Amino acid sequence: MARLAGVSRATVSYVLNNTSTMRISEPTRRRVRAAAEELGYVPHAAARSLRAGHSRMVLMASPTVPLSPLYESFLGDLQAALGRMEYTVVQYGGPGCTGDAAVRAWAELRPVAVLAQSGHGLDPQGVAVLKRSGARAVLTLGPERVDGAHALLTDHSLVGQCAAAHLLARGRTRIGAVVPAERGLDVFSRPMVEGMRRAAEGTGAEVAELPLAHTEEAAARLAGRWRDLGLDAVFTYNDEYAMLLMRALQDEGVRVPAETAVMGADDLLLSRLLRPRLSTVRIELPSGQALAELVDRLVRAPGARTEAHDLLAATAVRREST
Repeated sequence: MARLAGVSRATVSYVLNNTSTMRISEPTRRRVRAAAEELGYVPHAAARSLRAGHSRMVLMASPTVPLSPLYESFLGDLQAALGRMEYTVVQYGGPGCTGDAAVRAWAELRPVAVLAQSGHGLDPQGVAVLKRSGARAVLTLGPERVDGAHALLTDHSLVGQCAAAHLLARGRTRIGAVVPAERGLDVFSRPMVEGMRRAAEGTGAEVAELPLAHTEEAAARLAGRWRDLGLDAVFTYNDEYAMLLMRALQDEGVRVPAETAVMGADDLLLSRLLRPRLSTVRIELPSGQALAELVDRLVRAPGARTEAHDLLAATAVRREST
């Protein structure tokens, strides 16, 4: 490789190992990388770990519940950003892999960092096990903190509060709150309903929970008794449930928004394609690059004091459906 690139073996080593203490010109770096690509060079992970004094594996626990397109995109961006920083990202887990069993399985892989979403049952003892196995950083993603771990907080009550405030400002006083019947989504939907009720306190408005499975049949049944419920607005958990329910309401002759205002969340493209165009809650999350840099800082400073980082912000987007 050194001969092909026209440089010394030492220079090849410096470039491929991203040695920051050596000043090497960008044209030389490009020649070395081009030679490595031409020769099919693949770095040796174990050797790289020995040089660094720790592995470069970041374990992202597989979600235990279905994720919205927004969160799938967010986690994908984070994974790509970590890859650009030369971490090896492993997604691990499956149905039933929670609590102590999950922690033991993660620890066996000796990751340098672990990111676990809500639903895995990670507790302070589990954090301690992971750190003893070599994890320099343990991060949780969800609404609650775990002692010993850095918390990436996602408070979904803000989403419900934002939606209810918008509907109340539009003069709606009998608001339905869709609660998905699908298993595991209550970790998101329950805080949303709580946020809606907080927004409605002292206004005289009411918030009624509406269990709904994500099927056309379930939506049709709910729409069929809509007028009996006496609701003049509904927050549908997300844009996908909004699409489902709004179509069913229109099939029943319920006029949107004249009789019922409909609001979703996530601000997906489909929210602008529906007719009437869907009002929604735009959920804002930090870039994957910003979180990857946080993970890298924690790996480099494993004794850093654990902190909580609020990730989620919510903004109402008014369109024709409200």
